[in-house]
Formats: sequence, C-alpha cells, structure tokens
Amino acid sequence: MGVAIALLLIVVASVVFHWLTPWWQTPLASNWNQMDQTLSITMAVTGAFFIVIMLFVAYTVWRFKHRPGSQRAAYQPDNRKLEHWLVGITSVGIVALLAPGLKVYADYVRPPAAAMQFEVLGQQWQWRYRFAGDDGKLGGSDARFFSAANPFALDPADAAGQDDVIVNGNELHLPLDLPVKVLARSHDVLHDYFVPEFRARMNIVPGQMSWFWFTPTKAGRYEAMCAQLCGVGHPAMHGLVVVEDEAAFKAWLKRQTTFGASQKPAAAAGAGASLADKGAALAQAKGCTACHTVDGAPGVGPTWKGLYGKTETFVDGSTAKVDEAFIRAFIKDPKARAIKGFAQVMPPIPLADDEMDALVAYIKSHGAASPQ
Repeated sequence: MGVAIALLLIVVASVVFHWLTPWWQTPLASNWNQMDQTLSITMAVTGAFFIVIMLFVAYTVWRFKHRPGSQRAAYQPDNRKLEHWLVGITSVGIVALLAPGLKVYADYVRPPAAAMQFEVLGQQWQWRYRFAGDDGKLGGSDARFFSAANPFALDPADAAGQDDVIVNGNELHLPLDLPVKVLARSHDVLHDYFVPEFRARMNIVPGQMSWFWFTPTKAGRYEAMCAQLCGVGHPAMHGLVVVEDEAAFKAWLKRQTTFGASQKPAAAAGAGASLADKGAALAQAKGCTACHTVDGAPGVGPTWKGLYGKTETFVDGSTAKVDEAFIRAFIKDPKARAIKGFAQVMPPIPLADDEMDALVAYIKSHGAASPQ
C-alpha cells in the first residue's frame, strides 16, 4: 500500500512542478512559434503516457499485493489482444511525437528565396561571422586556404570573396523582420549555434555545412551560445546577437572589415598609422577581441586595460610581472602557464615579428596597471 501511495504522490508532484516551475522558456523573438507548439505536443504526449503508466503501476501494486492465503499468479506467456492494443496505442503516440517535428524541421531547413545569407564559423572557443559584400555573393572556400589570418579558408583568387565582410568577434547584428539563412560550419569539433529566444539551433559537424533559417521579430540583445560540449572552454563559448532596424544593421555592416582588407591588417589601419593602430587592426583580424576586452569589462581572457605592468598570479600560486617578454611568450605558448581565474582556452597565435611588435604595442597602449 505504501508503494502505491508513493507512486501517486510522484504523479501529483510531477504535474504540480510542471505548472509551477520557474524554468519556462525565454520569450519568443522569431517566427518559430512552431518550435514551441511541437514542444508542447511532446510534453502533452509524454506526460499523458507517464501519468497513465504510473497510475496503472500504482493500481497493480495495490490490487495484486500479496495477501495471506492468496494463490500464485497464473502464468500467461502471451496475450495477443493486449499486445495489439499496446502496439496500436504506442504507434499513435510515436506518430503524434514525430509527425509535427518532421514537418517543422522540413520548413526549418527550407529558407525563403529572398532570405539574406550569413555564415557562422565555430572554433574552440569563439564564433566568427561572414556576410556577402556589395556583390551579394559569398566567395568560395577550400580547406587548403585555411590559416590564422584566413579562418574561413576563402579562396584569395575568387573575386567574389574579396568584398565578403568578416566579423572576427562574438557580436553579431541582424536586421529586424527580415528572414536570414544561417550557414554553419566548424573548424575543429562538434559545435551547436543556439540563440534560445529564436528557438533556432543547429549541430555544426566538422567537414560539412549545415544550415537553417529564421526571422528575428523583436529588436533587442540576445545571448548566443554553443549547445554542444566542445572542450574545456565550452562554458565560455558565447556571444551576442543584436537585432535592430535595417538601417542600423547596414551601418554596422559597413564598419566591419572585408576579407581583402583583413589579409593586410597593417595596411587596413592606414599607411601613416602608428604601431599601436596597426596592432588594433591585427587584433581584430586575428580574433583577439573575441576574448579580450580593452575597456576593463570581463571576458574569456584577461582584459587588456591596465594589463601591461600588472603582476599576474598563476594557478600554482607563483606570480610574474606582465612586461613585453611576458606578453610575447604567452602569445607564442599560452598553455605553458595557467593564469588564475581564467580557463586555459587560448590557442597559440602564429605571428610574424612585425605583427608581434604591433600587437604588443597595442596592448601597452591601454595603459599600465594601477599601483598594487
């Protein structure tokens, strides 16, 4: 009797928790209300099966509990009628679960012809983005062209790719109420680009291109994250998606660097630019700004504001002053020593001597640390 009561209490507690739980989904900010409807159908079907099965088990435990003098249960190897009912009911439940999901997924990977395209590239542990330039076409790519300066592996000989807009940072802007097709690929391991408010996500498998589409329907700032465990830096692999009107989006897009310019970061800073200015362009081109801020805000890695001259503490308790030698050595081999408070997720950055000089000058330009 006690087991039957416990099972009934579990059913009641589960239903009450479902309705009173604070962990509801974030407010919808895209056209994919069908995703929510599909989830509701899934919850309804699985919830109904859960309640019916638990009530049946509770009844069985109570009805057929052992009693003094009761007879042994009759052995019945099969019951065709019962099996037919179970197969039929289970089949209906499975169809109710799968059919809506398959319909929604078919629409999810079939974008409108007029949808704007952009590409998202996942790499441990940051996001990069690419938009078509003025010609409206994305340039071709091939793995043999991959380098630190060309993470999208774009073909330098393809004229269509020279004006492609490269965003080497975790902040993405999108136009409001315009459909966008997302092309997604990975450099290293399995990733998953996910913005909860958009209900839009897709596994990104190395060696293949994935795609999906959505229409942002509400202006705002939303967090993008990786929804697949991709290594020790996985929790830090997040970004920002800003949805704004089309004019503001186009203005933001114009401020970004094109592929042609990103191949010459020093030139992009201007012929008469200082070494620090060239370092700023280089930091953008190499993706350093995805993890390191220059305004003191927290990031994946230490902020560069006040970093030069600071005494840094390592996880083993030792300390070292951040001077030029420290910065150069850390960029070349960031995993040699772990800085306290930060995950060891930075990859080695191959730089020519003049590039290293420019980047160090840029870091130094943000001022020495205040006296400690």
